[in-house]
Amino acid sequence: MTDDLLGRHRSVLPDWLALYYDKPLEITHGEGRHVWDSDGNRYLDFFGGILTTMTAHALPEVTKAVSEQAGRIVHSSTLYLNRPMVELAERIAKLSGIPDARVFFTTSGTEANDTALMLATSYRRSNTVLAMRNSYHGRSFSSVGITGNRGWSPTSLSPLQTLYVHGGVRTRGPFAALDDYDFVAACVDDLKDLLGHTRPPAALIAEPIQGVGGFTSPPDGLYAAFREVLREHGVLWIADEVQTGWGRTGEHFWGWQAHSRSGPPDMLTFAKGIGNGMSIGGVVARAEVMNCLDANSISTFGGTQITMAAGLANLNYLLEHDLQGNARRVGGLLIERLRAAAAQVPAVREVRGRGLMIGIELARPGTDEADPAAASAVLEAAREGGLLIGKGGGHDTSALRVAPPLSLSVAEAEEGAAILERALRGPS
Repeated sequence: MTDDLLGRHRSVLPDWLALYYDKPLEITHGEGRHVWDSDGNRYLDFFGGILTTMTAHALPEVTKAVSEQAGRIVHSSTLYLNRPMVELAERIAKLSGIPDARVFFTTSGTEANDTALMLATSYRRSNTVLAMRNSYHGRSFSSVGITGNRGWSPTSLSPLQTLYVHGGVRTRGPFAALDDYDFVAACVDDLKDLLGHTRPPAALIAEPIQGVGGFTSPPDGLYAAFREVLREHGVLWIADEVQTGWGRTGEHFWGWQAHSRSGPPDMLTFAKGIGNGMSIGGVVARAEVMNCLDANSISTFGGTQITMAAGLANLNYLLEHDLQGNARRVGGLLIERLRAAAAQVPAVREVRGRGLMIGIELARPGTDEADPAAASAVLEAAREGGLLIGKGGGHDTSALRVAPPLSLSVAEAEEGAAILERALRGPS
């Protein structure tokens, strides 16, 4: 059945639509932290549909909310008042930390970042945008144009002038050998120099932890230091929280809070986990920025009642069960367990991350040369062992991405770590 489905997939869908595994997998259902394929195999899910199944598969509170809302009305568009949308916007505005916040809902992180770019360039009357090297911000024409990861940027054509800044990757690049203090200072000096050679940009957009880039991050405080420089030039700061938001990093509810010396960003974008699989994205911005557009706009599907009901139920569950705290506790155990295992594997260059957002970078032993073939082999071996993980990285996809639902138990973390350790060690 899966082979037939694969043939049908290839005959009607684009060649560039990526599929994992030599024998692609059809996932038919899930429960908790597990999913099953069409052959009846059960897997521990450490990737959650690309960090989207944030709380748990088939979470009863969310499925009940979706079912009940579907029995009333599924959709009406933003042309009409929408109680679930207003209620979720009120919650998110308060949680964002942005003063006098306004919220606009979209259907994806790509669309959220696209909207943030439109707001920033309109507000600042500039089409120049600063972005980080190794970054990923989505699949639309504008968001591809600011993506600093070659593997996910299929065109150099763009409506924006994008300038790339150092600092998103701590252990590679010209400043990698510096200690954290000097690394931040060097990146700030580079930013100042860059701003001296260009017209004032609209904004800097940055992921606090780079997702597709392999869960890389700068030292805490880098973006706060950047913010002080940006403010002198009137440049906005957009925090792309599509993967880092909602407590996944454990230590903070938002990734930007690791860089909070200068306060919250001017805008933050979100998506993925808040819907627990339903299509929700959005932008939070200061009112003067959000309201800067001088033409009408709507969203046909952004904020539709059924997705808002799911988001409200999911957010309530997240907060009531302290899943941020669970990410901190269980994620801390998991990363230490993986570091201990990786210390015995010469191909592992680095284990990094925080909370339940962990990257394992592979390189050819004794070198810093990326080894994408090894990453693919580990991905396959983990599946054979009953574990689903992801891949990423800016150097030919040589990093493994580990991001389970935030309700992961200690026993499941130990089980997944053991499977991953065997996969890293390879055939005995």
